[in-house]
Amino acid sequence: MSLSKELVVVGGGLAGSEAAWQAASRGLQVTLYEMRPTRPTEVHRTDGLAEVVCSNSMGSLDPTRAPGLLKEELGRLGSMVMACAKASAVPAGQALAVDRAIFSALVEERLKALPNLRIVREEVAAIPPGRPVILASGPLTSPPLADALATLLGQEYLYFYDAASPIVATDSLRHEALFAASRYGKNGDDYLNCPLDAAQYEAFLTALTQAETVPFKDLDRPRFFESCLPIEELAARGRDTLRFGPMKPVGLVDPKTGAVPHACVQLRAENLEGTMYNLVGFQTRMKWGEQRRVLRLLPGLENAEFLRYGVMHRNIFVNSPTFLAPTNELKGHEGLFLAGCLVGSEGYVECVASGWLAGVNAVRQTQERPMVSLPSDTCIGSLMRYLTESRAASFQPMNVNFGLFPPLSTAIRHKEARQAAIVERARQSLTAWLETADLGKDLVACPS
Repeated sequence: MSLSKELVVVGGGLAGSEAAWQAASRGLQVTLYEMRPTRPTEVHRTDGLAEVVCSNSMGSLDPTRAPGLLKEELGRLGSMVMACAKASAVPAGQALAVDRAIFSALVEERLKALPNLRIVREEVAAIPPGRPVILASGPLTSPPLADALATLLGQEYLYFYDAASPIVATDSLRHEALFAASRYGKNGDDYLNCPLDAAQYEAFLTALTQAETVPFKDLDRPRFFESCLPIEELAARGRDTLRFGPMKPVGLVDPKTGAVPHACVQLRAENLEGTMYNLVGFQTRMKWGEQRRVLRLLPGLENAEFLRYGVMHRNIFVNSPTFLAPTNELKGHEGLFLAGCLVGSEGYVECVASGWLAGVNAVRQTQERPMVSLPSDTCIGSLMRYLTESRAASFQPMNVNFGLFPPLSTAIRHKEARQAAIVERARQSLTAWLETADLGKDLVACPS
């Protein structure tokens, strides 16, 4: 198939926005399709590009951790989406959390500033016939397009259930029952904390385990993403599971008692004005009336006004080890790339990385230049290695973590020292790769 000098990107989420910007800023004509508002989804609340839905947090900024290293790498690679995230950040301790509205507006503004990028608001119901094409339509890909891709691959999608946490109005909270602090006192007092004693925890747990939940689709066997389990699923695994998960009290001292509480719920600001707070890690599939009843048992939330209830949705993805090349191109389908959650890049920043790679390679392919893949000992390279080389029979989406990296040449027993060595090796590897990858000279339009 002949390649044109125009790229079609389907999906205006994090991956699609990054891919479109990387391609257009390198001189390629780009058409970016986003189906909202023509066709809404069950979880999006706006028609803005790059709307983050499940949480407003993009994970740790700590450069000694894999999520922090991933952000560092994307910064070095010139990620537009990550630049917008930092520009719209809200206080969140050591995490990067964004004001959703400002973040989305910044991404859209930067895309619209590119003269060779066109945004079309309509559903794409079939795989566009020309090439190159990047499908970044996300885990909520519309059924017609999902069916078209399944037909092309000759295999049905895999899936898992994901959920979003509730958001409450700040002025509806009983603040005297809460205290402001970050865990271990790091990075100030960016979180509101709701402490529970043993009796309050047991009462909450009992109500939670008895709450009515939204049923799954008849034909689905419930499969959850382990890093984003609904609180009722965690509660069903044991009486103390929540206390070692989203309600863990470690690193938090209640100033009223001078002691670590039995359990604690953290609330994180949703916007720069601090008028909305997200219940951190409280993904749920409880029915809305049950969410009001159960979550108002938490001290300080007795009269909470819910600006958004928690919701659950079915995420689809392809079996990437079978179909995906390390360049994000589909094997056997020249010029057709996948990016984002569709390939099993679980996590906002992981999706941005996937979009970066697809966008850059779509351009290089049209320029008849070698496509790139990052070294496997970098954070992005280790993720792509997992996506493309895992066992297809047991493949599941994955966040970046140190377990994905190849072993060090010399074993280091101490965990922190071992992780520090992995980080330093990754930095050096990316530096060496950038010196030969020839990424900079093709940038022709880079709005700040």
